[in-house]
Amino acid sequence: MNERIVIITGSNSGIGKAAAKRFAAEGYRVIIACRDIERSKKAHREVIEATNSKNVDLMQLDVASFESIRNFCTGYREHYSKLDVLIHNAAYFNHGEKEYQLSPDNIEITFATNTFGPFLMTYLLKDSLKQSDDPRILTVSTTNIKHFFDPKRELDIDDLHGDNKDGKPYNVYKRYGDSKMALLMLTFKMAEEFKGDAIKVNAVMVPNIRQERSSLRKFKSKFYRYIATVQNLFAWPPERMAETYFHICASDVFRNVTGKLININNKIMQRTEIPPGKGGIPLLKELMRFDTYPRYVENKEIIAKVWQVSRAETNL
Repeated sequence: MNERIVIITGSNSGIGKAAAKRFAAEGYRVIIACRDIERSKKAHREVIEATNSKNVDLMQLDVASFESIRNFCTGYREHYSKLDVLIHNAAYFNHGEKEYQLSPDNIEITFATNTFGPFLMTYLLKDSLKQSDDPRILTVSTTNIKHFFDPKRELDIDDLHGDNKDGKPYNVYKRYGDSKMALLMLTFKMAEEFKGDAIKVNAVMVPNIRQERSSLRKFKSKFYRYIATVQNLFAWPPERMAETYFHICASDVFRNVTGKLININNKIMQRTEIPPGKGGIPLLKELMRFDTYPRYVENKEIIAKVWQVSRAETNL
């Protein structure tokens, strides 16, 4: 009963795999939750061999598919009596994508994977989390949301089913930033909703992280593949970010912390805003900082809309 269990989505590569190793090394039972079971078997073996742990399980999960999420959660509840840590690490961001992509549920793929999938999964596993004496949820944010410091930037959560896909060009970078902003808003909202159950819900800001060659080969654009290759020379190793994941989800420092955005240095970030009518240098300064996030995140009207849309899309 004292065994602690962590689910890490998208943990067959990058930060997720590094985090799986970190938790397994500390004696956690680690659930590697990934879409492609065959491709993930190698990562599964690697985590076991690197940590000499037999408590590493592999389960199929496609975060873009509501059916897959429901099947995963049903299977999890049948085999495990509780859940201590849930890390929403999986994400969709296909550099250079120019075509509007839909999920199996006919939802724009970026929002389906990055926003609605984690939202649905959290609620389906809520009862399992309530069985833990210290339940924690971690969502993954991105420096892309800092573009919302620009007063002209607004979250677009209206065209989710491709009804207007021929009316305007598809921008995967805007979609990614919007989906991650929506997830961060849901994180803060869920933190409030789950206080009565003592479930802590926080987000972590992931900076530029070194990517594996297999990930770089997936880029549709040769230009962005080259840019990412150069950025890798100056990027943080995934193991450094995995250490932050572990600290937020396992240390006593964050035992009673909820509804916060935390950076790679384990510091709670603060909201701020660009003075009205200002841009240029003030905006650039905020984009370069790693301790602040835009006040837009706490826009109550937008949060209410994101919450309503998320419940409607997931039928919760």
